[in-house]
Amino acid sequence: MRSVRFVAFAFVIAAAVSGAPAKAATILAKVDISEQRMDVFVDGWPWYSWPVSTARPGYHTPTGAFTAQRLAAIWYSRKYDNSPMPHSIFFKGGFAIHGTEYIKRLGTPASHGCIRLRPDNAAQLYSLVEENGMENMQIEVAE
Repeated sequence: MRSVRFVAFAFVIAAAVSGAPAKAATILAKVDISEQRMDVFVDGWPWYSWPVSTARPGYHTPTGAFTAQRLAAIWYSRKYDNSPMPHSIFFKGGFAIHGTEYIKRLGTPASHGCIRLRPDNAAQLYSLVEENGMENMQIEVAE
């Protein structure tokens, strides 16, 4: 995947050198609940594939197509004991993609409904959305 990022980076540099305005990238985060995995695409190219944790039994993660609604570099869940939610990308009400300290549980259902990532992966995704704008991020969640 690093070579794909290099090609995209080279394209941006070429556009900057030529004087062409840089176009914001489109970001698609596809979450597969059954696989407990998120694949991230930038302008249609695969960039990242990460394990996630979605809702454990008794809770649900919303499915469907969403856009990013708001970003929070650090957020604390008022509903769940002030649990930290670093690099939150909210996509439906209080549901967000965010970092977690419970990295041993990634790859298995473990959350109250949010989509959890390793903190470094959440930071990478958050930066990507910050750089390109929330309006350019789509989130697809499927069973």
